[in-house]
Amino acid sequence: MHNQNVNASGSAVSRRQFLKNSSILTATALAATSFPGVLRAQTAQKFNAIIIGVGGRGGGAGKDFLEACKIVGVEGKIVAVADVFPERAQAAARNFGLDASKCFVGFDSYVKALAEPGVNYAIIASPPGFKPIQFKACIEAGKHVFTEKPVATDGPGCRIMYAAGEEAKRKGLKVAAGTQRRHQAPYIETIKRIHDGAIGDIQMLRVYWVNGGPIWHRGDRGQTALERQINNWYHYIWLCGDHIVEQHVHNIDIGNWVMGNKHPIRCWGQGARQQLGNASGEIWDHFAVEYEYEGGVRMFSYCGQIKRSGSPGVSEAVVGTKGTSNPGGNITVKGGERWRAGALKLESGNPYVQEHVDLLKAIINNTELNETKNVTDSTLTAIMGREAAYSGAWVEWDEVLNSKFQYGPDLVYSDISKMQFGDFRTLQPPMPSKHQILKDPPTFLTI
Repeated sequence: MHNQNVNASGSAVSRRQFLKNSSILTATALAATSFPGVLRAQTAQKFNAIIIGVGGRGGGAGKDFLEACKIVGVEGKIVAVADVFPERAQAAARNFGLDASKCFVGFDSYVKALAEPGVNYAIIASPPGFKPIQFKACIEAGKHVFTEKPVATDGPGCRIMYAAGEEAKRKGLKVAAGTQRRHQAPYIETIKRIHDGAIGDIQMLRVYWVNGGPIWHRGDRGQTALERQINNWYHYIWLCGDHIVEQHVHNIDIGNWVMGNKHPIRCWGQGARQQLGNASGEIWDHFAVEYEYEGGVRMFSYCGQIKRSGSPGVSEAVVGTKGTSNPGGNITVKGGERWRAGALKLESGNPYVQEHVDLLKAIINNTELNETKNVTDSTLTAIMGREAAYSGAWVEWDEVLNSKFQYGPDLVYSDISKMQFGDFRTLQPPMPSKHQILKDPPTFLTI
């Protein structure tokens, strides 16, 4: 799934650090007003895209890609779709006007779609547990990639992403991720000012994703355990990562971006499965995590998907020695002086479309764009918070990154195309104890 709410309410991060880590975004933004006419005169390149995973966000990402092609002034089309379930793949094929021969079904569908002649652009919108191997396959096949967030559900999956991202660099392939705030003008403009010192040294951050209830629960549909879990993937850790990973990764990503694209070094937290009760699945419905960055800056994270009397909220905030900021567009300096973003204009006011505009521009102009590390860092940050809450203990970055514990079946980390529906007992991992990732797990926490 993809966040539809794009509004937002230590150690210093220097301008040099920001320019080094975020130069792609800044250069993209500042060049936006003069770009389209020049580019149209420079290229007649065609983009043939496939969509891997069309059960939800995939169809929307495909439409965003086509809209971006119009804005940039290039020919683009969806040439194939791939999904585990036939009804979803067939519906997507109809929506994009594809012949039945370009509609691929099953666990090996992504392999078949990648083999289509002329494909040079892959959109990955499958459940997070499937993304690492599918992303690796796209890079091995030499395709530029747009991948939705998050990109893994555990340490082993993140390691696959990091390695594939480095391979993309070596091959000169471009990668954009569905952390769309990084392609949204108010965030780009405001965070640049923060990095330039507008609020002084960063002292504290807080990030919220509070819904009024679970985003959805599809229930138990399917003939086998594997079908039922994939149909209801949001509620299984090996497929979703829990909602702190699947949704709250957006806000966590802003925290890492504000900190100069650095990740926390450790965290601790708590949470519970309170309102979901006996509903199928295993995810929790709220988390509260305190992250610590190198140098001592803390980020306070809260995400919940439970019914409540108060209003839901999705936002981020930063406190500095000279002022405060809502990094989605506002800065208030001590003394009362206020600044609001608004000067920067991008090609599209829709960040979901702008993600693809930026990726297309990087491909055409052969400029640097590889968001693999940033989105994987933010994914692993969320995973670290989840494990801290599950365990009730402090959890360190390297501990999670290097963990060998896999939430998913072995084939998810090696060759998804060999999976099949049927008797899931040969694939099903042991039910997680919620703290197996730790060296000395406490024994008091079970669910």
